[in-house]
Amino acid sequence: MTSKERVKTALAHKRPDKIPVDFGGTPVTGIHVLAIENLRKYFGLENKPVKVIEPYQMLGEIDNELLYIMGVDIVGFSPGNNMFGFANENWKEFKTGWSQVVLVPGNFDTTIDKQGDLLIYPGGDTTAAPCAKMPKSGYFFDAVIRQGPIVEAALDPEDNLEEFSPVSDTDLEYFKNKIDELSKLDKGIIANLGGTALGDIALVPGLNLKNPKGIRDVSEWYISTVARQDYIHEIFDSQTNLALKNLEKVYQVVGNRIDAVFICGTDFGTQTSQFCSVTTFNALYAPYYKKINDWIHQNTTWKTFKHSCGAVVPLIQSFIECGFDILNPVQINATGMDPKYLKETYGDKLVFWGGGIDTQKVLAFGSPEEVRKQVLDNCRIFGENGGFVFNTVHNIQANLPVENLVAMLKTREEVNR
Repeated sequence: MTSKERVKTALAHKRPDKIPVDFGGTPVTGIHVLAIENLRKYFGLENKPVKVIEPYQMLGEIDNELLYIMGVDIVGFSPGNNMFGFANENWKEFKTGWSQVVLVPGNFDTTIDKQGDLLIYPGGDTTAAPCAKMPKSGYFFDAVIRQGPIVEAALDPEDNLEEFSPVSDTDLEYFKNKIDELSKLDKGIIANLGGTALGDIALVPGLNLKNPKGIRDVSEWYISTVARQDYIHEIFDSQTNLALKNLEKVYQVVGNRIDAVFICGTDFGTQTSQFCSVTTFNALYAPYYKKINDWIHQNTTWKTFKHSCGAVVPLIQSFIECGFDILNPVQINATGMDPKYLKETYGDKLVFWGGGIDTQKVLAFGSPEEVRKQVLDNCRIFGENGGFVFNTVHNIQANLPVENLVAMLKTREEVNR
């Protein structure tokens, strides 16, 4: 099979010739720039700066050489502007706090505060207040909360809709060029088109906005999902209606060349429990997810991708009823997220995209043999009868031992042989 055929077969819950692999297709299945550099060194590839294609998490570009070595079957694309609101273009060199020289977008303009932390700005405008901070000893950015005083009587849902707008002709041309480019590779394609994430905590602070209004504090947002549900409903309703109009326009230029579409990265699970009850999810989120998924399934052949970290077993049936086809990152070390249980209970209804290995403990702190064993076990369980795309549990982080990364790659090859 070609990579494209392999991905389509797995998404159809049929057994492909090999388990398809994703590294770098989405902002939640990527690799930190330092880990990419370490892999390039290990495999003897050219020593050149890695491009930072997702600066918030400092995720790097996996070029065609490394894609081939890693056996990647899936490529992806996101909107032209990154999380900080500027385009990934006009690349320049930048030396990180861990002394790695990388390539960053031209508007990646930063300052250093009195504590030595790195500050970055919305739209690259250093005259605005910083929107994110990378601690001096850190490897990625944390949002800087810029919540203004909340006056209950003056709250306006439009303020939390500022970052959502009709897709422009420039956006459509960008999407068309990306799909034309990626279609030549004969790989599976996943698209993050933007605008469909409902209450994603990574987006709530408005990192791309110079003066975000509304409810922008993460804690206050979670309070609002209980105490201000009417307000949240108004946001979700308006956002969903706009998203459907945008999806219709995007479909006209990309058609069915997309295999899967990233709908949202809203996390509903902690390590041991959930952020909301099933009742709250079904009342507050489900109607809008279902509206988006229904439109996609009625008008396209795309499969829909739901990202949620944590212990989400109580919510999985609701995800299915909302119309989601794919669950990621499949956090197998969270409470109740046992691979065998997940596959036996939901494997005929959901594609598991991730869950190949636990990044928190085994990949980070285990031995290569422990890595090998977990990859073998999880591929055997999740890979039976298709419905599985191999990826780690969320992004590969900076300081993972390269020997463990190589053990993971070699074991996945062993499984496919």
